[in-house]
Amino acid sequence: MRNKGTNLKITVKNQTVSYSDEGPNGAPVIILIHGFPFNKSMWNDQMEMLTENFRVIAYDVRGFGNSEAGTSDFTVDLFVSDLLGLMDVLKIEKAMLCGLSMGGYIALNAIENYPKRFSALILCDTNCVADTPEAVEKRMVTIEKIDKYGVEPFANESIKNLFAPISFVTNQEKIAVVKEMIMKATVPSLSATLLALTLRKETCSKLAEIKVPVLILVGEDDKITPPVAARQMHKNIKGSILNVIENAGHLSNIENSYEFNIHLEKFVSSVRLK
Repeated sequence: MRNKGTNLKITVKNQTVSYSDEGPNGAPVIILIHGFPFNKSMWNDQMEMLTENFRVIAYDVRGFGNSEAGTSDFTVDLFVSDLLGLMDVLKIEKAMLCGLSMGGYIALNAIENYPKRFSALILCDTNCVADTPEAVEKRMVTIEKIDKYGVEPFANESIKNLFAPISFVTNQEKIAVVKEMIMKATVPSLSATLLALTLRKETCSKLAEIKVPVLILVGEDDKITPPVAARQMHKNIKGSILNVIENAGHLSNIENSYEFNIHLEKFVSSVRLK
């Protein structure tokens, strides 16, 4: 029997996973995967908008929010295994998959390896390339700093790159919420995830094999995964739709949720009708 609500807990492969599951029984399923270093609450605006017509699930990736970290070394493959395990326990055979940033890396890996489990893909502020040696070095330095100085300096530094310039004028409340989200992350989970991201494989070479409908969303001022990366994915995924979100940086779903939600709802509604 399905449990509905927010901040539910379920055991997946001997791990406690925290998730929210809302919307009508029997409706098409949309699974939302948060970015690094956030948690499922980053999708609150989208859940509120989608749950009238869809069953929407947002969950905390292991080690974040209220999900256990476990004892395994973090990898994107492990995160995908967790996703499939959650779907199996919830008896979800097929779903639309929406991921932002790290969530997009997980979504791309999942659809590459388990294409029959997904009916559509929404890629938000993400890309398909592996880390360059320079990016790896930067992440390793960040791990050292987090281990030495803790989470707060990391949170303060992250905020500078996550948001569009206008957000520092108009979205102070949202910036405070995001900083609080980062502050809730633990040093071990931050370090383990950064290491996992350095080891992830590229998925660009597999984009042409994606057969489901794809929506790509990116903030026009995204400095981390810029619009040029989104355009490259769009070019390589036949039939994909690209929308650039105004007045938004890396967290386009939070910074300009109004415009983001318009494009998201239009896309998932069109998929539903097919």
